[in-house]
Amino acid sequence: MSHPHSDAVKSFLLDLQDRICAALEQADGKAQFAEDAWSREAGGGGRSRVLAGGGVFEQAGVNFSHVYGDALPASATAHRPELAGRCFEAMGVSLVIHPSNPHVPTSHANVRFFIAEKDGEPPVWWFGGGFDLTPYYPQEEDAVHWHTVARDLCAPFGGEVYPRYKKWCDEYFHLKHRNEARGIGGLFFDDLNEWGFDKSFAFTRAVGDGYLDAYLPIVTRRKEQAWGDRERQFQLYRRGRYVEFNLVWDRGTLFGLQSGGRTESILMSMPPLVRWEYGYQPEPGSPEAELYTDFLPPRDWV
Repeated sequence: MSHPHSDAVKSFLLDLQDRICAALEQADGKAQFAEDAWSREAGGGGRSRVLAGGGVFEQAGVNFSHVYGDALPASATAHRPELAGRCFEAMGVSLVIHPSNPHVPTSHANVRFFIAEKDGEPPVWWFGGGFDLTPYYPQEEDAVHWHTVARDLCAPFGGEVYPRYKKWCDEYFHLKHRNEARGIGGLFFDDLNEWGFDKSFAFTRAVGDGYLDAYLPIVTRRKEQAWGDRERQFQLYRRGRYVEFNLVWDRGTLFGLQSGGRTESILMSMPPLVRWEYGYQPEPGSPEAELYTDFLPPRDWV
């Protein structure tokens, strides 16, 4: 199963995974990624890469997957009933980085391409992706930098693009059961095809390539900052929000599990250590309280 453009997308994604892994290894300075190549019985496979116990990153996962089949899972056709009865092809790179130092934010990014085809009918295709930042301690400088990179990579595609996809990110990465944001957002887009293939692919490449520009300067700035048990315990508590979002609300997790993807790779996004605490309230006036009052509510950073 192929499409005239699928090979170009796949080549970009494989190269993106290589470049991101190399840059993260250099930033970590201690550990390297271990790779698992896997195959899916119903069609396709991927390569999962995980770095664990590093000098900077407690765990980092960067996954490439390319799956295809004769029928879509329920999570896809529920939102797009017109896709029922079509064969499909889905490919993407997805990553989640969990640093050791609580002053270094967790980050997530993904870029993906989807196409569904049926004999005698035009293919249905789109791109999606984005990146978002989950700080544990409030740093205005980091938030402004993150969103400046996001805004600037969107600028060549139109002045309305960053505000639209920034708002979509704020709305998507929202824990409805807590009425609370997961982090400070970034970019989120999906179902992108109205620009045509070339421009949509170019934007997707810009997002994928922009991730390292957005994240690594923050890592460099914060990785040596002192921290103790208080900061560690708060980091572990806030990581619980990450788990809650991914298991309850994330559409990508649901699609991966329902489509027969590799469970270890899909759940690679989970932090290696996490804790929950009943009825936790941050101390008024503390940095932990500032995260809740000044950083998690959606705001304009640039």
